[in-house]
Amino acid sequence: IDPRLVREMSRQMGQGSVLVTGTNGKTTTARLLRNMAEAAGLRPIANYAGSNMMRGIAAAMVQAARWDGRIGSSGKRLGIFEVDEATVPLVARRLRPRAVVFTNLFRDQLDRYGEVDHVVGVWRRTLESAPERMAVALNADDPSVASLGRYARGPVMYFGVEDASVGREEPEHAADVRWCPACGGKLSYSAVYYGHAGKWWCEGTLGKGAACDNARPAPGVRAEQVRLRAEGSDVRVTTPQGVLQIELQLAGLYNVYNALAAAAAALAIGLPLDAFQRAMTRFAAAFGRQERFDIDGRAVQVLLGKNPVGMNQALRAITASPGTKRLLFFLNDGEADGRDVSWIWDVDFEALREAEVGALFAAGRRAEDMALRLKYAGLGADVPAMRKTAEALDAALRATPPGGTLYVVPTYTAMLDVRELLASRAGRRPYWEAAP
Repeated sequence: IDPRLVREMSRQMGQGSVLVTGTNGKTTTARLLRNMAEAAGLRPIANYAGSNMMRGIAAAMVQAARWDGRIGSSGKRLGIFEVDEATVPLVARRLRPRAVVFTNLFRDQLDRYGEVDHVVGVWRRTLESAPERMAVALNADDPSVASLGRYARGPVMYFGVEDASVGREEPEHAADVRWCPACGGKLSYSAVYYGHAGKWWCEGTLGKGAACDNARPAPGVRAEQVRLRAEGSDVRVTTPQGVLQIELQLAGLYNVYNALAAAAAALAIGLPLDAFQRAMTRFAAAFGRQERFDIDGRAVQVLLGKNPVGMNQALRAITASPGTKRLLFFLNDGEADGRDVSWIWDVDFEALREAEVGALFAAGRRAEDMALRLKYAGLGADVPAMRKTAEALDAALRATPPGGTLYVVPTYTAMLDVRELLASRAGRRPYWEAAP
């Protein structure tokens, strides 16, 4: 009805807006940032349900408004929106945000986004046409994301991990960036944290034999010490405003990055450091992102795995937990998943051979493809493959003893289905109703 709806309504957000984009971590980072804004006394407007294109942002604004289109407490309103990677240019033009957070860039839905070089080109053009005052929070450990700093017209805040003890020596098989964005030379690492994210520098040369000086920028928000636990991590975070010791209730190093990204964005828009500390103490997992359910005396944990790097991090978190593993993998090929499921052959399922696997199931529209991949990973020649969500969940629960934990690892559309079923059985409201 009104093509100018988003642009016009955004003027009622007295605190402006922040966009969060990237391949992995958008939902959790945006949720952390909302907690920080609330701890600072602001009233966020956000696409809580995860609809991250223009329709989701428009719906969030409409939901925040009264019948006449006016938004209450406009002076305290801060828009915090997770945004689809390809939709960033359009949203940035409509909202003219105060800051944009780029979490990371990995291969994802190749049939929709194309290769990572294409996506970084879209982001670069967005920054080149952005307002000069717009701040940018960039992952210093991701070479593609860090390269955006040279195109930013406003302030740049880098974030990253300094603790080499939680890294490895070489990029994993699923790494998508092995060559310098500046000269095409080979990248070297002193520590790799996940995918191609780590402490990197370029070994190449520019014209006339001059050495390329492209290297990881020094992060202003950094994790100096990281102690990973089965169900979380203890992190010492150093920022331009001081040092904090946080206890993160989400497992995996990738969630440390999400916390750093949220902190960098918060500081970029002037939120106080103590808001970050208070937000950490009351943070709960976003839907489908390490969310836990209690079903008939059994714990069920859902870990979204929608691309090679994301799935590898989910597997890393699972193998780090103690006890026998009962696993249910869902593989769908819907529009929001990407039609091409060949990416599962770049996932390191072989890592599960080091864990004690008590039960293993494949499910979803492409259950047979997942079962075949698990077979070639050496995890069993007869992995049950089921296409119906309820049937697969019931079978996996039967294989999980009372007091045990079932790990459910779905792709995006499968996550929506299985999460709805789990919420119903656990007596929990659907995520779109549970959102503020």
